[in-house]
Amino acid sequence: MESVTVVLALLLSVLVSGALGRLLPLPLPLIQIAIGVALALGPLPSTSLDPEIFFLVFLPPLLFLDGWRIPKRDLFRDGKTVLALALGLVVLTVLGIGTLIHVMIPGIPLAVAFALAAVLSPTDPIAVSSVAAQAPVPRRLMHILEGEALLNDATGLVCLRFAIAAALTGTFSLPQAATTFVWLALGGIGIGAATTFLLMGAQDLLRRRTGEDPGLQILFSLLTPFGAYLAAEHVHASGILAAVAAGIAMTYVEIQGRSLGATRVRRTAVWDTVALAANGSIFVLLGEQLPAVLREAAKQSDVEGAGWLVAWILAITGGLMAIRFVWVWVSLQFVLMKARRNGDRREAPTLRLVSATTLAGVKGAITLAGILTLPLTLADGTPFPARDLSILLAMGVILTSLLIASTILPPLLRGLRLPPEPSHDSEEDAARAAARDDAVKAIEALQHRLVEEQEDASIAVEAGARAMDRYEGLESPTETPRKDVSRVKQLALTEKRLRLAGIDAERQALYRLRRSQAIDDVLLRRLVREIDLIEARLVA
Repeated sequence: MESVTVVLALLLSVLVSGALGRLLPLPLPLIQIAIGVALALGPLPSTSLDPEIFFLVFLPPLLFLDGWRIPKRDLFRDGKTVLALALGLVVLTVLGIGTLIHVMIPGIPLAVAFALAAVLSPTDPIAVSSVAAQAPVPRRLMHILEGEALLNDATGLVCLRFAIAAALTGTFSLPQAATTFVWLALGGIGIGAATTFLLMGAQDLLRRRTGEDPGLQILFSLLTPFGAYLAAEHVHASGILAAVAAGIAMTYVEIQGRSLGATRVRRTAVWDTVALAANGSIFVLLGEQLPAVLREAAKQSDVEGAGWLVAWILAITGGLMAIRFVWVWVSLQFVLMKARRNGDRREAPTLRLVSATTLAGVKGAITLAGILTLPLTLADGTPFPARDLSILLAMGVILTSLLIASTILPPLLRGLRLPPEPSHDSEEDAARAAARDDAVKAIEALQHRLVEEQEDASIAVEAGARAMDRYEGLESPTETPRKDVSRVKQLALTEKRLRLAGIDAERQALYRLRRSQAIDDVLLRRLVREIDLIEARLVA
């Protein structure tokens, strides 16, 4: 019963935080953390956060959904910038901040300092989105931040694994670390993509044999990230990268256009609910763990005053931001230099843009779960050095980065302009025109067949004219009373059949355009959803 009570309390907390987030001018993660602290201090049973269960329950679906929904064309366009942030910046952060922590706090061994720096290197896109909700984030910047967060989770946790191994054994092998990293990355990506294609292939086979059941299709999609994560972890590859790769692969399955519109509408609602509950629960759990972490750190650490703790947390946060600022500025300069060699005379990045990208590197759930994976003891049974102090410092950096971002980032983002992007208006107009043309052709072809098949050809002619109204911008004529009830019913059924044929042709045209890279994922998803909703009203 305690576990059930905890789950219900988490869901209720997410519900309450959502209402408070609309009433209070505060980022949603801070509200959820505060509610978590209140739960920990209240009469309800508290829970110990098992990192393995946390990684399995919360991360796979969220990373899968992020990989699924992130625009692939934008991700690949800014791929070099994303990789520079997700790989180069993480390694630099581990080395730089790890050295800073060891020099500043000699009681933390170098290997443990590197482990702490490794869990502080990943950013949290959920926290960034919530903080930036108070001010519009330029689309391109948000896509870069999302792409960075998708990849740097795995990089940071891999660095953490090697730092913990060095702390336990006292040795570190660079060749072995490089080999292991390659397997973790390539194995995780390959297994994740293969899992999606295998499960979706099985789903397609089942659909052809038994027809499409929206509930079963949604359940397939919900199980896919967990299958990818567990399969990768079973062979010691990166489960996190597997979940991301599974989500990216899901896009290429989806653009084949095999699912029913009703399935997509219901699946979107289910996944939005899962994301809302999981995202909120993560930050409530973070706040729920905070009082216990503070108590344990106060009992077992060698800290003699809160002033030193605050100073260390601020110094680490400042170091993280300084390294990120320098790396972002240098990376953008290299991108600019290469663009100028290719004849692209784009403007240099402004200090405001670099500062916004720096502050957007908010820490969150990955950092919390990662630091809690520090072992309790060394190989000889002695306590793991500075474990509680490391957890306290990580928690402090999470809260500090959230507070700084929530107070400075929104005003910094207002009016921020990135280098101009090509307009998507003409792309949307061309897509709508192509879909309309295919729909008209499909309706005309079906109408010709119905004229030949039906005894009363006037029914097919009139129904076809009504079905064409949507594509010709005309209002459908009002229904006039008829004495022939059977003819009225046959006319309605024929019109419905023709409209559905046009709708299906529209969708297939859009998917064809996406497969040929003529439109991006965002536009495809929006236009297909419009068509799906029209179909849902038609068949209701």
